[in-house]
Amino acid sequence: MRTSIATVSLSGSLTEKLTAAASAGFDGVEIFENDLLASPLTPEEIRARTADLGLTIDLYQPMRDIEAVPPEEFERNLRRAEHKFRLMNRLGTDTVLVCSSVSPLAVDDDALAAEHLHRLAQSAQEHGVRVAYEALAWGRHVSTYDHAWRIVEAAGHPALGTCLDSFHILARGCDPKGIEGIPGEKIFFLQLADAPLMAMDVLQWSRHYRCFPGQGGLDVTGLVRHVINAGYTGPLSLEVFNDVFRQADAGPTAVDARRSLMLLQEATGIAAPPAPVQPTGFAFAELTTPDAGAVSSLLAALGLARTARHRSKPVELWERGDARILVTTDPVRHRDGLALAALGLESPDPEGAAARAESLLAPVLPRYRAPEDAPLDAVAAPDGVEIFFCATDRAGLPNWREDFPPLTGTGTGTGTGTGDLDPRGAVLRIDHLALTQPWHQFDEAALFHRTVLGLRPQESVDVPDPYGLLRSRAVTNDDGRVRIALGIGPGPADDAGRAQHIALATDDVIAAARAFQDAGGRPLPVPPNYYDDLAARFEFAPGETETYRELGILYDRDEHGTFRHFYTETVGRVFFEVVQREGGYRGYGAQNAPVRLAAQHALRPGRR
Repeated sequence: MRTSIATVSLSGSLTEKLTAAASAGFDGVEIFENDLLASPLTPEEIRARTADLGLTIDLYQPMRDIEAVPPEEFERNLRRAEHKFRLMNRLGTDTVLVCSSVSPLAVDDDALAAEHLHRLAQSAQEHGVRVAYEALAWGRHVSTYDHAWRIVEAAGHPALGTCLDSFHILARGCDPKGIEGIPGEKIFFLQLADAPLMAMDVLQWSRHYRCFPGQGGLDVTGLVRHVINAGYTGPLSLEVFNDVFRQADAGPTAVDARRSLMLLQEATGIAAPPAPVQPTGFAFAELTTPDAGAVSSLLAALGLARTARHRSKPVELWERGDARILVTTDPVRHRDGLALAALGLESPDPEGAAARAESLLAPVLPRYRAPEDAPLDAVAAPDGVEIFFCATDRAGLPNWREDFPPLTGTGTGTGTGTGDLDPRGAVLRIDHLALTQPWHQFDEAALFHRTVLGLRPQESVDVPDPYGLLRSRAVTNDDGRVRIALGIGPGPADDAGRAQHIALATDDVIAAARAFQDAGGRPLPVPPNYYDDLAARFEFAPGETETYRELGILYDRDEHGTFRHFYTETVGRVFFEVVQREGGYRGYGAQNAPVRLAAQHALRPGRR
């Protein structure tokens, strides 16, 4: 089906919005009246601009407070409408959205509303225009889609139909199944938006918190199925009012919007992109730094060893068990200190995973590769982290490890080999990653990881921070071998909130913490008050909490098991966590996050 987006869903000037919509691959747009009024372009110039971009203007909107008003007011409305019909002729669009009235002059009289809409449609038809009547969820007398349809049906004019809006229908809890009783040819337009489930006034909810399908809690997919079953053949169009989208760059927002519609079409069976390929584990995490000294010391203290170096690039491989960290030294491009730049995901079908990503507007990134290098495909996540699809040590598939000839020599930590390290408390694998997103891309990131990478989203969690509130949502694969916690910091300029972290799994966190400190590592200091509260909340063996206090270990428990973990201090924008899960614990220690955040803030310059 054709796809469209309302210009109100994007930020910038009308020209910028049109360009972003076209670049993202939309077929058409809804022109929001305020965007046209603020544009220096004439309607004819806007029409030519959209045509040059390959876009159609599918709807002009909105026309408000038309029906069921006193006679003199309705005559004024007709004069206003006729002016807009002539304007639409100049724009080259033939459908106008009319919202159910919120005017205090409107009366509760369906027969009068039908009469007025009939006369409006008659005038519209003379200008080659159709009227799509929509029930606003906060309409004065008409607030449900079935009520609006009864009025349209009673009006009985061929140029009058209904517009269905998923937010207005689902936010009021209406049953969308009744849509199938509306003739498809009388559904003139379909507007789509999702929203998080919130207990608040529906008008404020609508104006500030809508999001793209798949990013909220409304059953937009089910509604679209009912609309398709009714015989609707028009475009799937997005109308999203969102404070964040209004401030974010229009280009990425438009891509996020189009991806959401592609996934909606997949869910409803309208389209069939390549199937998702769920990753099975972490192949590696890649850090970039202008100087590898600090991170090398940190990795060595954590028990990892430098085992190999890339044959042609300044990249070192550090590993222990199945945990692999690549360290790229680049003093020119990465002057801001240590940062997480890339993530390798083990994939049962790397080629299929890349095809899925490309089909959902995440194209494979161009990258320099020597002829002998493994041909790995990578795409960019919304935060800029590169995602590689890997098949480590699997016969017949490109193996990135072959690009890293092993180092020779002996020793541990800063040398080579891992066999002589104490197996108790040793790092086993990467347990999870926590990736803090740019403040305006959190919902986009959650949709990307769920749909492009095939990961399953968990419930969103809000974590108190000393300087605001941090929002987090984890995505995982089916067996929990891939866990990524997506977060957004308290504010756009909060450096601590933007830090990324890598959690390493161990089978003995106490031994790991002792080994870390014995090797000169500095754990994140935990306030003594935390341990006093911990002893009050849980029962421990004698001396257990004292051990945790000594080593900076934090503790959590859920219905499945226990979780013990400690953090390193932050280097650049990265810190590490060492974790021990027991008994099937599924969380990430969210109860301890406020303590961790406060401790990190306390270490920042000027806040000691």
